[in-house]
Amino acid sequence: MGIAHNPILKGFNPDPSILRVGDDYYIATSTFEWFPGVQIHHSRDLVNWKVVAQPLNRRSQLDMVGVPDSGGVWAPCLSFCNGTFYLVYTNSLTKDCLKDTHNYLVTCDTIDGEWSEPIYINSYGFDPSLFHDTDGRKWFVTMETDFREGHNRFSGILLEEYDETQKKCVGPVKKIFLGSDIGKTEGPHLYHIGDYYYLIVAEGGTELGHAVTVARSKQIDGPYELDPENPMLTSRDKPSAMLQRAGHASIVQAQNGEWFMVHLCGRPIGPDRGYCVLGRETALQSICFDEDGWIRLTDGGNEPFESVKVPFKASMPKPIHKRYTFAPGKPWDMDLQTLRRPLEDDMMSLTARPGYMRLYGKESLLSKFKQTLVARRQQSFVFEASAAVEFEPDYFKQMAGLVYYYNTTQYYYLRISHDENLGKMLAILSCDNGEYSEPFAYVKLPESGKVWLKMEADYELVRFLYSLDGITYTQYGNDCDALRISDEHIDTSAFTGAFIGICVQDMSGFSKYADFEYFEYIEK
Repeated sequence: MGIAHNPILKGFNPDPSILRVGDDYYIATSTFEWFPGVQIHHSRDLVNWKVVAQPLNRRSQLDMVGVPDSGGVWAPCLSFCNGTFYLVYTNSLTKDCLKDTHNYLVTCDTIDGEWSEPIYINSYGFDPSLFHDTDGRKWFVTMETDFREGHNRFSGILLEEYDETQKKCVGPVKKIFLGSDIGKTEGPHLYHIGDYYYLIVAEGGTELGHAVTVARSKQIDGPYELDPENPMLTSRDKPSAMLQRAGHASIVQAQNGEWFMVHLCGRPIGPDRGYCVLGRETALQSICFDEDGWIRLTDGGNEPFESVKVPFKASMPKPIHKRYTFAPGKPWDMDLQTLRRPLEDDMMSLTARPGYMRLYGKESLLSKFKQTLVARRQQSFVFEASAAVEFEPDYFKQMAGLVYYYNTTQYYYLRISHDENLGKMLAILSCDNGEYSEPFAYVKLPESGKVWLKMEADYELVRFLYSLDGITYTQYGNDCDALRISDEHIDTSAFTGAFIGICVQDMSGFSKYADFEYFEYIEK
């Protein structure tokens, strides 16, 4: 036996959909506005996981240009049937009351192959799933949104049959579940186990009130009976629980017959444990069926456990230490993502200066259209990130450097730029819920040559440093508030997590470039 310590997927990895094919386990997670779309993680022991596929990696599959912060890819569902992998997902173009949430299906014969062009399904709501029944029929399940005054904004779970030959849904659309008193019913997953169809949904919203609700029926279209002990998993009334925000779950059966559930969670820190800097993560629970056939946590209660026994020998995952270097033809590391679109030839080159990533400056960090930014998730509360850059700006609207990024309204940007009096200079551009500031005085830099930039985070604090020789570092400014780079600090609904990255802007429109020798991330 081994032990899985939660969360099993650290950092921004929400809305897990788990699947087993033979001895291989896969979890698909949401990516929102980050490109490529959807992270598919692989494991053989339920403890150690590695990203093996990012299936939505072409703009023809996923066009997110202009989508709002926390729009884009919501709640993918991964399934497998008769030798084919299926992935359904939402591309959310708007996310307020009037939601434009378009649902699609892609397929592939191998998990890490080239996934198909998308098949449009519907736009009734979001969080779709595809269920393959034991009789060979396929069913598309989604929640429905309702913008009308006086109506439930989360108005129920819809079911319709999917015809694989016609590549569309056919027959009537039926509302099979209205949700429980908890409300905000979303994230549906269907399972046919024994005599029952089990419907697992997320409720209570994805903040501290989140929960997992289960209902069941002997017919796929209902009526569905609500679990008498609902919710079966939650932290909503457990303020001391290490894993908060527990909800949005899916289940899988191991080779030995044991059952497991993965679910979304968050680990808050700071005053009153109120800030999830790492965003929404994925945890694992052991589950069973009680004498009445309801899904229960194996060790009782409905509070998520911090560690779980798994039926495999497994070593603990090691802290991440990644040094990203760049060379022509070198495979792109799946840790690295971009905003809303891939970096096309006018934004990045690995051949213009071999051994460097040349990034061409485009629009500002406020832009939702064409940002030249490459970043990775923060997956530990204590980390160090650094980069070496050569950049020779001649205008104050040209800048390049190291960014601690949540979204277009929230970041710290340690940037090299130009000042009419100082020439080449270093400063932090800070944005706090859309309010811009430059909190510390400019530092003059040599007009040419390499500059090393670094940030160090320690739970609630982050500090920024620079060096002119790559050995001796000087702190720039004072320690800063890391809690700002969190879901809870954002004034609007925010569901992603902290990223650390390198970026370049040229708001003059002439694409001034910067050359990055490396980018490094080290967990402490």
